[in-house]
Amino acid sequence: MDAQQKPKIIVTRKLPTAVQSRLASLFDAQLNTDDKPMSKKELVEAVGCADVLVPTVSDIIDGDIINSAGPSLKLIANFGAGTDHIDVGCAHEKGIIVTNTPGVLTEDTADFVMALILAVQRRLVEADAIVRAGKFSGWTPTGLLGHRVRGKKLGIVGMGRIGQAVARRANAFGLAVHYHNRNPVSAPIEQELGARYWPRLEDMIANVDILSLNCPSTPSTHHLINAHLLSLMNKDAIIINTSRGEIIDEAALARCLTKGTIAGAGLDVYENEPAICEDLLSLPNVILTPHIASATYESRIAMGEKVMINIHALFDGHRCPDRVLPPAAFLSKVS
Repeated sequence: MDAQQKPKIIVTRKLPTAVQSRLASLFDAQLNTDDKPMSKKELVEAVGCADVLVPTVSDIIDGDIINSAGPSLKLIANFGAGTDHIDVGCAHEKGIIVTNTPGVLTEDTADFVMALILAVQRRLVEADAIVRAGKFSGWTPTGLLGHRVRGKKLGIVGMGRIGQAVARRANAFGLAVHYHNRNPVSAPIEQELGARYWPRLEDMIANVDILSLNCPSTPSTHHLINAHLLSLMNKDAIIINTSRGEIIDEAALARCLTKGTIAGAGLDVYENEPAICEDLLSLPNVILTPHIASATYESRIAMGEKVMINIHALFDGHRCPDRVLPPAAFLSKVS
């Protein structure tokens, strides 16, 4: 592309310097250097003049915004794998392509799942707080007893790329892998992971010690983990969520953690993010992190590269490699 043909792209949040520099050199890029989230009005203005919008999970790109798009908007190149914050169906109806950045977050997110499992089981945050508060008075036989990881049963909800990466790490730690998915994975993958498939989530939850949520946010997974399912968990069990906050009924989880009907939780995402259920904030048996499961230099750079590849593909007349289509039900309805 020469300078006169560079598409105008608007980036909604501050990205790593290396990514922003590359975007600025390749495209007519409007960058968000102060990282202040765009208002709905600003997003409407952006889609009204851009050829490409590059949003993140913090931007709600709903039907109102998409319907206000100007004729030049050809692509919403999401900086992230999940696209539940984008009305993909509305974009599809208007002929606007939506892409994401799959695959490059897998290993870092799986590492973080294991970090939360270990931290919750061994009460690392509580231990750190005791030392920092000057309350460490020496070793005791019963101080901050946690639970061994090896030999426990891990239940994975959602056996996609990340779920499988978590399972591989779990094997190395001596965890027995169980999983629930819409459909079982292939026999070779099951055999490689030593994973047992549970058709009914209720049955699996009642039989595992650690529950890891790795499924996407969809209408069918909203409050998938509700008061009833939480009541089926072992009182020594813990729950880990690095997917989307709305998959768990946070109020129900807070009640269970307060009553001790489940032992602990590690949460990286929240139902009304960035707001967090007040009842969770004071509980010592929950670790709360600020949506950082994929936050490594390597993943962010790779995400930026994916965004640029999709932009280049579209404007070079090729198929975007990471195009996201609406659900099959939507496509059949409008076909």
